[in-house]
Amino acid sequence: MEVSVIVLLLLAFVAANLPFMTRRVAGIWQVANKHFGWQLLELVALYLLLGVLAQLLEGRHSPVHVQKWQFYITTLALFLVFAFPGFIGRYFWKKRGI
Repeated sequence: MEVSVIVLLLLAFVAANLPFMTRRVAGIWQVANKHFGWQLLELVALYLLLGVLAQLLEGRHSPVHVQKWQFYITTLALFLVFAFPGFIGRYFWKKRGI
């Protein structure tokens, strides 16, 4: 496995958990209570950003292969699995009254 693939997977794991780790929307705007809709929007934006990065990395090594919808559904499911620890930490392990 190449180093760029390992780095991309590590980046995907961090990016998938990022929306649940902070109360800032897009890392910029501080809000008192960040709704799940904002977190879902951030997840989609980070998934698309990582997809563009992966396509750029693939283009540096070989011709970019055309993918069908099954590939994108599978990678989205993997991205959501990566987001599971952040989701659990945000919604199930938080202390009451905070």
